[in-house]
Amino acid sequence: MIYYLMGKSASGKDTICRALRKARPDWKLLIPYTTRPMRSGEREGAEYHFVSERELQRLRDAGKILEERSYETEFGIWRYASVDDGRIGRAGGGDYLLIGTLESYRKLRGRFGEGQLFPLYLELPEELRLERARRREEEQEKPSWAEFWRRFSLDEQDFSEEKLREAGIVRRYRNLEWEACVNEILADTAS
Repeated sequence: MIYYLMGKSASGKDTICRALRKARPDWKLLIPYTTRPMRSGEREGAEYHFVSERELQRLRDAGKILEERSYETEFGIWRYASVDDGRIGRAGGGDYLLIGTLESYRKLRGRFGEGQLFPLYLELPEELRLERARRREEEQEKPSWAEFWRRFSLDEQDFSEEKLREAGIVRRYRNLEWEACVNEILADTAS
């Protein structure tokens, strides 16, 4: 099973992911790849694999890309991709945890089948999300408020109620208090 964690910017995905990994060490973390620059506080191989366009092309050429998406940002095009480790979605491959977007969830569901992905959609009231995102941006060495607002406003389109419905997202996890949110997820995913 692929447990697919998603939500708007600053909804707490990384925090919930770390807690789930601690509670379920048997879930293998599928770390996405990106061509965007590393943010303050990020580490290679923890949240993302940071790669060049050339490295991403090598993965494409090798047929390793499961899904890919591109975003026009204030700094140019940034690409994100899920890369196959050779075991994902195969018998005996075990369970995976992946953080991504609604768009990437739909692509992977189309590739592996609906029964192979378990959506974990995080929600947070907008005012709390905005405050978290603002604090995170202020911590950056060079805050980019234009990029901050671009991401925040695109979330409204990318995670619209219509798109959530089309993707079959019914269950939502409110991340007002991360421990309670994690406990709900663990209860729903217990095998």
